[in-house]
Amino acid sequence: MSEIKVFPVRTKSELNKFIKLPWKIYKNNKCWVPPLIGDLKKSLTPLINPETRERPCELYLALLDGEPAARIFVSMDQALNEKKNVNSGYFSLFESIDNIEVAKAIFDKAYEWFKEKGINIIRGPVSIDGTDRDENKGILIDAFDKPPVLFNSYNPEYYIKLLEECGFEKDYDLFAYYLDKDMLFEKDPSKIIEYAKKRYNFRVDTINLKNIDKEIEDIKYILDLAVPDEWEDLVAPSLDDVRNIAKSLIAFADPDLITIARANDGSERPIGFALSLPDYNQVLIHLNGRLNPISMLKFAWYKRKINGARIFVMFVIPEYRSKGVSFAIYYQIFLNGIKKGYIWGEVSTIGETNIRMRNDIENMGGKKYKTYRVYKKILN
Repeated sequence: MSEIKVFPVRTKSELNKFIKLPWKIYKNNKCWVPPLIGDLKKSLTPLINPETRERPCELYLALLDGEPAARIFVSMDQALNEKKNVNSGYFSLFESIDNIEVAKAIFDKAYEWFKEKGINIIRGPVSIDGTDRDENKGILIDAFDKPPVLFNSYNPEYYIKLLEECGFEKDYDLFAYYLDKDMLFEKDPSKIIEYAKKRYNFRVDTINLKNIDKEIEDIKYILDLAVPDEWEDLVAPSLDDVRNIAKSLIAFADPDLITIARANDGSERPIGFALSLPDYNQVLIHLNGRLNPISMLKFAWYKRKINGARIFVMFVIPEYRSKGVSFAIYYQIFLNGIKKGYIWGEVSTIGETNIRMRNDIENMGGKKYKTYRVYKKILN
């Protein structure tokens, strides 16, 4: 009879097995994009030692007959729980072989941790930094023949079965829209956009990286006004959080793809923004998770060949919605992207209930082509 052992990751050797498990699961899968091993070690090493953690979390590894078979990261967002008056937790980095007993064993261990923390509902998978981040959010439930775009998740189809047999149910779906440059804005919208800019007195700028501190403050101002109160898993981030997010993304940034809309009445008041990044997954898929002299040459070569981008987030403050601001933002990114040689893009991940944003994307020619599902489970 097979033996399943589940334990918290505490040593560098155990962490290495935790990180390397996907290479076993996705062997010969041409769509999987290996993450950078060095980056994962840097972010996860402080979390395996209870004395160096800055937040409540745990990493669990499951062995089947002595071999790594499943993993999971569990945590909770205390600030979010306080603001929303809930007791929720989340999981991330879930990977498992196609074995329901292994999956149940590692989730049972996760449930124990959550119950000890007083958690009564868990969601996932999401970013290790929480449900309000947009990296690796949800389980892919279709389009398994297409590789993920930057910071999006990918998984085998059998993960749906594992999660549902472990008692999870759908919380909500998120969509990814494909943007083909030849299918976007088939009717030239420039006259309509210019009319909207004049009537409602706004303009669209690209981000100024030389004045990044001021730009971050403007983005924070927009988020404070634009993040809906009714979103259960999202609150406007603090200024420090916005700075940290910007710091983590700056290496990927193309300033021509990040836009901020402002009132054009002399006040310079920020009213909306969109964050887009080149699809560096087109590079990472060739590196096998490693950066060394040979892979750095590959990095330089494939970086020049990036021809797509992902629009991550777009927010407009309430008083400027339905005034053409979001459409103008998208169009400016489209024009800038064409000039830089991008021929396609993806807008993701858009909540299924975010009808306003979905309509904007579909009206400009975007086609829904991927679905990600965030699951939930109520703990008794």
